[in-house]
Amino acid sequence: MKQKLKDLFNGKDAKVLLENFISLSSLQLIGMILPLITLPYVLRVLGLENYGAIVFAASLIAYFSALTDFSFKYTATRDVAIFRNSPKKLNLIYSKVIIIKALFLSLSFLIITIVVYSYQPFYDNKLIYILTAPMLLGQALFPDWFFQGIEKMKYITFLNIGIKLFFTICIFIFIREKSDYWIYPLLQSAGFIGAGIVGQFILMKKYKLKFLWLKPRILKQTIKSNTPIFINQFTPTLYNNTSTFLLGILTNNTNVGIYNAIKTVIGLCISLIEILSRVFFPFLNRKKEAFKKYKKMMLIVSVGLTILSLVSYELVFWYLNIKEDNAFMVVAILASGLMGSTLYNIFGINYFIIKRQDKLVMNNTIKSSILGFVLAFPLIYYFGIIGAAINLSLARWMMGGGLYLKYKKQTK
Repeated sequence: MKQKLKDLFNGKDAKVLLENFISLSSLQLIGMILPLITLPYVLRVLGLENYGAIVFAASLIAYFSALTDFSFKYTATRDVAIFRNSPKKLNLIYSKVIIIKALFLSLSFLIITIVVYSYQPFYDNKLIYILTAPMLLGQALFPDWFFQGIEKMKYITFLNIGIKLFFTICIFIFIREKSDYWIYPLLQSAGFIGAGIVGQFILMKKYKLKFLWLKPRILKQTIKSNTPIFINQFTPTLYNNTSTFLLGILTNNTNVGIYNAIKTVIGLCISLIEILSRVFFPFLNRKKEAFKKYKKMMLIVSVGLTILSLVSYELVFWYLNIKEDNAFMVVAILASGLMGSTLYNIFGINYFIIKRQDKLVMNNTIKSSILGFVLAFPLIYYFGIIGAAINLSLARWMMGGGLYLKYKKQTK
């Protein structure tokens, strides 16, 4: 990897990119290995139904994760990468992020409370939703956007590894029988909130960031300018998260547990693609001329990961004790969507958004997500888990393929 980066980019840039890649890939590797260690234990102790109920609750909360972030993962990262040497600008960016996230976090908690107490199936498991919702607070506090913008990904790595280790150790200590299912979301929320608090402490002590009370006019302008990318980030939940959500409503929690366990296999590959995208995002903001080399590298990685996911499925299923008849079909379908996800990261995140063509990406995302959302109902109703996998991969191809076509049209 080191030599390939040196061949693609000059020495200094290669060193920074390699350091950031190692930081985020180490985080992701540990972040995927630790759940793979605990998942067989959780499935055995809690059972597929209880595990599925936890995943189902998380799928509801996930709709609000994009709302509380409000696109700052990209817009704030982009601004920090540009103004990293200006303390005054950094304080302004930091304050805008904190205030706006607090506003949308409050709105999210209000909506979640109304939904859970208004719908009987949710109310029956209200404890799970109450314990899962605080994850949003931890995510809102965690300043990954800042660390990514200054290209110091090691902080993201250390803090997230801390969350994963805490969560993993506590699972084996505290979860001993089926009735302990409520401890799972409690541990998740506690880990996220702890990492968020530590992250904020680093910003204030090491980087001397100061909170400023801003005029409503500034906040309104920020919300307005960020809305296209927010929509671009939120609407994919209409197909991505809804596949899991509808599977729970139209079938049962057991199917949700099986589907989520299988999706974990492809999730590792998707996460690696997104890591590379995040590593190169601040770099390509500074050096747009490196895009073609980045594009070539990403396509090669995507093909390799697709092949790997198909040849290694038996080993993973044996370890997780997955015996679903259609398991390989689900993996094959989801693996086919890897390239679509890669195209989205290449041309959406690291080309059009960097070129500040946010509305172009937003329009493509809205169309693809709405179509994926509409197709989710008949596909899952008639085909169950297979339908959920088809819907997810099809939507990923519509997202990435649409942006690729727009890129080809612009560069003719």
